[in-house]
Amino acid sequence: MDFKQAITTCFSKYLTFSGRASRPEYWWFFLFGILGSIATGILDSTLFGTENLQTEVTETSRSIRATNTGPIGVLFSLAILLPTLSVGWRRMHDTGRSGLYLLYPLLVMIGIGSFLSLFGNLGTNAPDAVTGTVVIITVLASIVLALSPLIVLWWLTRPSQPGSNAFGPNPTKVLS
Repeated sequence: MDFKQAITTCFSKYLTFSGRASRPEYWWFFLFGILGSIATGILDSTLFGTENLQTEVTETSRSIRATNTGPIGVLFSLAILLPTLSVGWRRMHDTGRSGLYLLYPLLVMIGIGSFLSLFGNLGTNAPDAVTGTVVIITVLASIVLALSPLIVLWWLTRPSQPGSNAFGPNPTKVLS
């Protein structure tokens, strides 16, 4: 599968979360997303100027500067959001995993947020053992959160499962 074929396939399967996607299909579309983001960033700065894309907020004695992307970049990101999710989902299927594994970092963040909302505000009335346990669990969960995108990246780079699996036939064999 080449660059053009991967982009065409991903846009034709815009909302298809079933089946499998080969490594070239996923990584060519990933490259398309990066190149498109760079191109739309250049286009935004050319058309709208860099001074219009920056917002400065002053708060008491310090200054915070945030850079906003322009409207073309935002529209491009929105246009490729669902195809990117669906090709990643199908790529996970190709490695024999559920597509939910793609959302692993997000699920870890939700879990940490839920844990901290329950136990993070214990205050000074909590026993030291409970406070210490909460700190240890939070540190360990933060380590898992830092590693989770790398784990997902590792899964996305794995070769296809040979033959058919629970999610369908091998996409490289179908193309041949």
